[in-house]
Amino acid sequence: MDYLKAFIVGGLICVTGQILIDKTQLTSARILVLFVVVGCIFGGRLGWYDRLIDFAGAGASVPLPGFGNTLAKGVKAEVDSRGFAGALTGGLKSASGGITAAIVFAFLSALIFNPKEK
Repeated sequence: MDYLKAFIVGGLICVTGQILIDKTQLTSARILVLFVVVGCIFGGRLGWYDRLIDFAGAGASVPLPGFGNTLAKGVKAEVDSRGFAGALTGGLKSASGGITAAIVFAFLSALIFNPKEK
């Protein structure tokens, strides 16, 4: 049942992105930023995103709103412990594992595959 919940929630996030691509003039980059900001607002400000992660697991934590939630939670924790300086370091500290993985896998993909310009 956990897999089904993750599939449905993750799929709904992807469907939302596809609808925004098809029905609006927003670029892909703006949609990605929108998803991260929505995750920050729903997780950091309203506290709703953690409940969604408890329900759907990786279906909610892996997509971009989950990254925004991780950034917001890290900033809140660091601001509480270190003050204003935490606003500058908290997000990167909490999301450093995901950022590092993205850089490493992008580098490995660039070594393995031969990209072609369109």
